[in-house]
Amino acid sequence: MQYFIGISPPADYTNQVSQFRKQWPDNRIDEIVEPHITLKAQGGLTPDESWLENVRKACEKTNRFRATIGGTAFFGEEILYLQVESQGLKKLHERLVELIEPTDEMIAQYFELDQFIPHLTLAKTSYGLSAQQLKEMAQLASEALDSCWFEVDSIRVYQENGTGVYRKYIDIPVG
Repeated sequence: MQYFIGISPPADYTNQVSQFRKQWPDNRIDEIVEPHITLKAQGGLTPDESWLENVRKACEKTNRFRATIGGTAFFGEEILYLQVESQGLKKLHERLVELIEPTDEMIAQYFELDQFIPHLTLAKTSYGLSAQQLKEMAQLASEALDSCWFEVDSIRVYQENGTGVYRKYIDIPVG
């Protein structure tokens, strides 16, 4: 069983992203996980959930913050994502990594701390699309998806169900 921590954008924007992603029938990403902004990857989030209380405490001590979702970008040719700007998000990410204490290998594996790039994934080649389809999707995304800003008032812990699918486990309020 694995976990990761994300931020769920407002429902209307999440629905807009989901509908956009479904225009490509081979895009299986919505079957894997709902649209979200990655905050803390799997490293150090152990099945015993010993980290969960530290996450709650960090969120209690964190003021609500603003996040802005904007243009498209790529991780290599395999992942298309929407860029996210938020100093508060980066600070909370750093705080969670500090409290959860993943190994240096996990930090490198999951691109955390200095390598952390806040993002909302639109599609991956490993979820059914080709690199060419990702390029086409990127062009259309700039026309079809509005930029969005919102105040982050909670984070969401996602749990993997044993089949590679992640679902909401718990929401934790911020502030």
